[in-house]
Amino acid sequence: MIDHITIEVSDLDKSKLLYEKAFSPLDYSLSFGKEGVFWAFSIGNGCLFEIQRTGEKPPLTHLHVAFRVKSKAEVDAFHRAAIAAGAADNGAPGPRPDYGPNYYACFVLDPDGYNIEAMINEA
Repeated sequence: MIDHITIEVSDLDKSKLLYEKAFSPLDYSLSFGKEGVFWAFSIGNGCLFEIQRTGEKPPLTHLHVAFRVKSKAEVDAFHRAAIAAGAADNGAPGPRPDYGPNYYACFVLDPDGYNIEAMINEA
């Protein structure tokens, strides 16, 4: 299942306003963010749609997709399989306390340089 997607936008304030208004009839709402950097919108089932300002430096990329998995072992297996298939490491499997106390993830770059994540956020 996709947990969250992050896209790069050229005008963060303009995009934030657009998505706030467009998501309103869908009962999607602004969840959290950092002024001038990114905004995350709750789109149901614990999933997020995120926008970030253009020009961020790695590890951020133009597009980021995070897949929610069932266990830490699946995060580890995804990382091993992706690296073996030719992906570049962008963050080995491990805890990500900045994202949450129980957040465990890995990051790889696909052949086009997109940041792909496998993650679990156990309650």
